[in-house]
Amino acid sequence: MSDAAPDSPPAKRVDRRTAARIAVVQALYQSDMSDDSAIDDIIAEFTEYHPRVENDEAPPLKVDPTLFADITRGTADRLEEVDALITTALVDGWTMDRLEALLRAVLRAGGFELLARPETPAKVVINQYVDVAHAFFGRGEPGFVNGVLDRLAHQLRAGEFTTADKLPAKETG
Repeated sequence: MSDAAPDSPPAKRVDRRTAARIAVVQALYQSDMSDDSAIDDIIAEFTEYHPRVENDEAPPLKVDPTLFADITRGTADRLEEVDALITTALVDGWTMDRLEALLRAVLRAGGFELLARPETPAKVVINQYVDVAHAFFGRGEPGFVNGVLDRLAHQLRAGEFTTADKLPAKETG
């Protein structure tokens, strides 16, 4: 059985893994906005009270809880390392503090996956977080996410960008 929403147009399909990444960004945003919330408490709250992601194009979709918890916890645990890597991929003059909090959350989640989840191809990670950015933003932010994560992917996973890697990437796991 497919995780994709059955009545969505193909370009708008959101599966449980994409829904998990949207929820990750929401959880990281909440963590960034509330200094006193422990990440495990935020994960527990989302798992209990927000097990689905709303999608304007289809019925709410259930979040993959394992992927959600893994990315959220991993990003929080390695936040300083992820932020330092993202900073190297930002254009001169840009800092993490200059970024809007929601945009920081998107980049942090994508940066963590590029750093620590090699089972997901870099191109898939980039595409997923560009899609996530489209869920939250309507202007140039998705292009910004694409540029930063692409630079970061080339830095962290240069081997995935050889000429032999011209076939479309498929997510595993």
